[in-house]
Amino acid sequence: MCSLVAHPDFALLTMKATVIATFFGAFFICTYAAKEAPKKMKKAKLYVPQIDCDVKAGKIINPEFIAKCPPGCQDVKYRVYGTDIYASFSSVCNAAIHSGIIDNTGGKILVQKVAGHSGYRGSFSNGVRSLSLPRWRESFLVSEGKPRKGVTYPSTLEYSSSKSTAVKSEPKKPEQDLKATKSADTANASEKASEQGDAVRKEYQTSPVPTPATQMATTTPTPTTTTTDPSTTMPKPTTTPATTRSTTVAAAAKTRPGPHRVRDIGSSSVHPAYASVVAAASRQVQAAQGRGQNTAFRGSSTSASNRSILRSNTGIQRQEPVAAFRRAAGSPAHLAMETDLWKPGLSLFDTGFSSKEELNPKPLESTSQGNPNCKVDLSFLMDGSWSIGKRRFQLQKQFLSNVAQALGIGSAGPLMGIVQYGDDPSTEFNLKTYANSKDLRNAIEKISQKGGLSNVGKALSFVNKNFFSDAKGNRGGAPNVVVVMVDGWPTDRVEEASRLARESGINIFFVTIEAAAESEKQNVIEPNFVDKAVCRTNGFYSINVPSWFGLHKVVQPLVKRVCDSDRLVCSKTCLNSADIGFVIDGSSSVGTSNFRTVLQFVANISKEFEISDTDTRIGAVQYTYEQRLEFSFDKYSTKQDVLSAIKRISYWSGGTSTGAAISYASEQLFSKSKPNKRKIMILITDGRSYDDVRVPAMAAHRNGVIAYSVGVAWAAQDELEAIATDPDKEHSFFVDEFDNLYRFVNQLIQNICTEFNSQPRN
Repeated sequence: MCSLVAHPDFALLTMKATVIATFFGAFFICTYAAKEAPKKMKKAKLYVPQIDCDVKAGKIINPEFIAKCPPGCQDVKYRVYGTDIYASFSSVCNAAIHSGIIDNTGGKILVQKVAGHSGYRGSFSNGVRSLSLPRWRESFLVSEGKPRKGVTYPSTLEYSSSKSTAVKSEPKKPEQDLKATKSADTANASEKASEQGDAVRKEYQTSPVPTPATQMATTTPTPTTTTTDPSTTMPKPTTTPATTRSTTVAAAAKTRPGPHRVRDIGSSSVHPAYASVVAAASRQVQAAQGRGQNTAFRGSSTSASNRSILRSNTGIQRQEPVAAFRRAAGSPAHLAMETDLWKPGLSLFDTGFSSKEELNPKPLESTSQGNPNCKVDLSFLMDGSWSIGKRRFQLQKQFLSNVAQALGIGSAGPLMGIVQYGDDPSTEFNLKTYANSKDLRNAIEKISQKGGLSNVGKALSFVNKNFFSDAKGNRGGAPNVVVVMVDGWPTDRVEEASRLARESGINIFFVTIEAAAESEKQNVIEPNFVDKAVCRTNGFYSINVPSWFGLHKVVQPLVKRVCDSDRLVCSKTCLNSADIGFVIDGSSSVGTSNFRTVLQFVANISKEFEISDTDTRIGAVQYTYEQRLEFSFDKYSTKQDVLSAIKRISYWSGGTSTGAAISYASEQLFSKSKPNKRKIMILITDGRSYDDVRVPAMAAHRNGVIAYSVGVAWAAQDELEAIATDPDKEHSFFVDEFDNLYRFVNQLIQNICTEFNSQPRN
């Protein structure tokens, strides 16, 4: 407040703060009204809530928050799923340790919820082993615990405590793929000795973090509450419309790969443009891009940084048919090539992940029904490295053309696409580009050689993330098959990329031509790379060809194998390859209301699986003193029908004969299970059985039934352990009341997947 007072007659009133200024013989008296409590002029200190080591991100409703982790969270019992971006049922604090934000002494962290996606990649980092997961509905990012500008953080966290008792029959909506999300190269020390690394920038472009008005759409419903600090009210965090998180990871300098072969070297002269092309190629470093995934067969994934390695060149003479000699990657002979490879318009250093069919779409000229006895979605990884030279590259194209003819390409039969790899992979054409063998063969003839190294691991990672998507022709019900063509041996590691591809449901075959001789094996980066990569190590998935000139002899054997759908066992994942039978306690002690809660628990588990007559099937038995088959495995073939059937189950009431119920389920459900299905029994009970459970449970185990027991309230722990498959701790669960059953949905599904992925591959 300011007042004009004539000079010199004025009086000072009582005020908190007064400023007097002289201006043309008058005084301006300006009073600034200060708050009675000057200390509140200071910015309120942020109160950071503490969370326990076992708290999972999915249990906290707040979409963005800062929390403090206690010491001692680096423990295997606090599970973590994913790398860099984590599934929401991961331990928040152990994920922060895995990411390197804090160590085992604890500390403050910033957590941001993002959309769920497919292909969480497991890795070992900072003393924590994270697990892979095909997909989950919600994810989170963790970073240093510093507030972001413009965001207000809660001083008290809201925890989910919702317990729905109504069974919803609607099918679960497909999870949204989180695209453009990649992890940095996590190569270990031995990998670092194999190739030169570059700094790689990765970015998570996420959906906007939900505000309080919208967060209920992505989390479990719960009543809204207001949280306050002892001194001030702190509203829930809000953010600007888009949030971008960028992280730069510097890869350690690496030595060049081992000796790499050079073949078909004709003239010693090299095109003058060579030097500039090599220089341009050396500057091309791109991060891998994400892919949409078919939820039935797709899953997990990893990525590696792209590298462009500068190579020197001199002319080397070579005469045919002398056996191929080997040169070190850094030697002058490594990149000497034939003069006629340098043709106008031929991009020898076409690096990056550009898809050629997107740049130059080729419309389907005609459609064939194809061979109905071979309905597979097939990707060939074509070796475009310099090691094979022009002549052998032409032999490879002829081989692929012959395979296309033998397969009988068509919409009702096999579909085929090709990815060429060198330093980096790129799609020549995808599954839906050509729908008949004639057009496909013509397209193969026009493929030009990329050049570069033989980075098979990078190519497998690319195919896993980018190739088998609905948008690119993946048909869902058809097995996904990858055939890797490799000259000699790869120049990068394949084990991790192959594992993730297998867990995603991809059947990997290897065709190795002119494998390393005994004297050359010391130069192979990853010994036994074929066995580490293929779907199974029984010999069915690998073919070794002594010479490129004998490649035509394996056309028919390869076609026969990729068309044998009964043996394409890697099409099966933990979510699409089981017969799951629920054995439900309907005794009097349960009660009507709690019985509906049990049915909701059954429905929540069921809807996470891919349900059809060829994928996972669901059956149910209810028991008291007696038993009743609610529905068998072959009764319903869609998720919606199964969930509706669960909702219609009526409460029976009576005694508790759990042993007899196990025997009944073995006879009425699991005896009719398909031979290629994993038999999983999930038994829910609230009390001690009136009869013996051990003998029926042992009989079920002997017949291949994997049993999970879930006890509530008065259930006997010794009986739960007897029913469960060994190890008991991984297969038995107990809750004190029915309303807490929902807590074990995630854990049950994860245990089923972990057990499935740990199966031997021989």
